[in-house]
Amino acid sequence: MSVTFWLVRHGLKEAFCGDVSLTSTGRCQAQETATFLKSKSISAIVTSPLTRARETAEFLAREVQIEPFEDIRLRERANWGDVPGQSFEDFVREWERCTREPDHMPLDGSDSARQAAKRMQRALKDWAERYTTGSEIVFFTHGGLITDFLALTLDVEQLNAVNPDFTVVQSLLIPECSVTELIVEKGRYRLGIFADTRHLTNLLPSSDSCSN
Repeated sequence: MSVTFWLVRHGLKEAFCGDVSLTSTGRCQAQETATFLKSKSISAIVTSPLTRARETAEFLAREVQIEPFEDIRLRERANWGDVPGQSFEDFVREWERCTREPDHMPLDGSDSARQAAKRMQRALKDWAERYTTGSEIVFFTHGGLITDFLALTLDVEQLNAVNPDFTVVQSLLIPECSVTELIVEKGRYRLGIFADTRHLTNLLPSSDSCSN
């Protein structure tokens, strides 16, 4: 029995502290992603509670007329703004340490990379069990959570097929609104397409408006 998950990073977000929204470019990315995914046999749409992910999910929800579910387990490992007064430089420094040291516990009480990966595993297991074999489920989530999960769950062969330095460069591998295909079968994971952005080619380069 297998269930296919489409792991989608949210669109381009505003460059501010806190629970920020998508930019106009991010909204265009979200629409292109929705257009790509609407041809799939989508059974459920599940989103991180953070605004940028929920807004990205809404585009697909309108296309396929499926109400999104929020699942806190799809939240990013940490979000700049969770700690009052934290500078962006301090946030990045702590983020990078957590990426290098998966069991490092941030002082702000947010998840370690390994904890984030495990909650992603639990979310995948729970949602896979809710639907019949052959179902397709879209997760709208975050680049850090996707790579935490992949780096700390998949075997070396699958990671090397993506990038031989996966754990070193993982923060660079998941662009906004990229789509990663993950097949879950009897508790095992198999990657299909990875961080695919071909559906975004209709966007005008260096533009903050949609091309259609």
